Amino acid sequence: MQEILINIESKETRYAFLKHGKLHDLILERKKSRQITGNIYRGKVINILHNIQSAFIDINEEENGFIHISDILENTKKFEEMFEMDFDLDYDISKVDEKKKSAKDISQLLKIDQPVLVQVVKEPIGTKGARLTSNISIAGRYLVLLPNNPRRGVSRKIENKGDRERLKKLIRSFEMPQDIGLICRTASSNATTEMLIEEATDLLRSWETTIDNFHKSTGPTCLFEESDLIKRALVYAVDKKVDRLLVDDYSTFQRCKRLYHKYMEEHPLKIEFYRDKVPMFQRFHVEREIDKALKRKIWLSCGGYLFFEKTEAMYTVDVNSGRSSSLTTTNVEESLVRINLEAAEEIARQLRIRNIGGLIICDFIDMQIRKNQRRVLEKLRECMKEDSARCTILGMSEFGLVEMTRQRNRESLLQTLFTFCPYCQGSGHVKNHESVSVEIERMLKKLIYSEKELSLKLAIHPELDKFLELSDKQFFLKLSRLSGAHLEFVIDDSLHLNQFEFFSLSSHERID
Repeated sequence: MQEILINIESKETRYAFLKHGKLHDLILERKKSRQITGNIYRGKVINILHNIQSAFIDINEEENGFIHISDILENTKKFEEMFEMDFDLDYDISKVDEKKKSAKDISQLLKIDQPVLVQVVKEPIGTKGARLTSNISIAGRYLVLLPNNPRRGVSRKIENKGDRERLKKLIRSFEMPQDIGLICRTASSNATTEMLIEEATDLLRSWETTIDNFHKSTGPTCLFEESDLIKRALVYAVDKKVDRLLVDDYSTFQRCKRLYHKYMEEHPLKIEFYRDKVPMFQRFHVEREIDKALKRKIWLSCGGYLFFEKTEAMYTVDVNSGRSSSLTTTNVEESLVRINLEAAEEIARQLRIRNIGGLIICDFIDMQIRKNQRRVLEKLRECMKEDSARCTILGMSEFGLVEMTRQRNRESLLQTLFTFCPYCQGSGHVKNHESVSVEIERMLKKLIYSEKELSLKLAIHPELDKFLELSDKQFFLKLSRLSGAHLEFVIDDSLHLNQFEFFSLSSHERID
């Protein structure tokens, strides 16, 4: 059974995908750090860096975006990698913009204060701004529109030759401007001709609206926004034939039902409103999995364990036999293989949940037989196929090391929930005030609605009190008042920055 859980809080939306009751994928999205990949902006060139052939562009977000000359020039290879496809180049390559094609210096393409049309291809992470491109693409459910690239192609993931040929002929026959291209995505193999024509028309209309807004606007602004997490979750549920979508916020539940009306003939998805007083993520053990994903050590059911370590350049994952009892058997090699096979499956799952990107080195337990090394490597590759992020996995070395890369599409779970600790200057982590505020909200709701505690005192650290005074304290008081409860705040400087304690005003005892 496959389920999607959507948890809505005042400042955070959480998405959890469960397979047979086990957490398979996790996305956290906060209002202050919404995902902007795919958004199209009217930007303004702020600075040009000639030594690295790049420019900074103001897109009216917190940090300026960054664009390299390779993201401005015509780049067929990059599009092929991005959409995992082969292009049918049924146009004259010589017709490509000669100015861009022959440019050797970024100053030939961009000038200071020049307005530009750009798209975000990589999320801003930490102090780094968003990575931008001028090779615009607008993605739909079945098709991708390439407004300034006259290509027509089909995703490599569609392996059926009959489907590939049918789709190639179909998109070639579409009546669209000659300088606009189309890509058929994997899901298009199950779509009818009418559905593809309708989506192509919608995408073209979105592009025309984007261009109109570009000419009407006078400064940096967002012209086109990608679908939000709720809509993406619903479409994913339909495409992947998920059994149930469970939402714990009534207005979001109603919105999901309205969005689903368009897709109801494709898949009988159950959309349910979660009414239980026990918090949904707690009920389905997702909170426990999140806590595990924040730790460096993960135990495996076989007795072995994984150890995750982040360095400046890469992530390393160390596989250890731990307290595995199977190593006492006569066939030690096969026992090590079983530990490595389970580790490969858990590594793939943890990379998704933790959203680890960049260079990753996996250190499996040494195996003597080459065939066993191949078994473990194939298991890892098979499990990583379920990952929506693009991954590249190299072979296994003699020492059991596997080098791989995973697309970095947004901040990791650790980066979202934690900030640098002021006590240790970054060698460890503490949760940021916003994360603690979200936890206080959850605990407050649990105590009022589930535990029926209607007279409460909340003790917090002075620094957290300053943060709440500017943001959420009035919200908590209003939430309590509307629920018929009474809440008081007290400051306790003996508490850790992340620590807070609830007390019952009637019994004066701390509530665990």
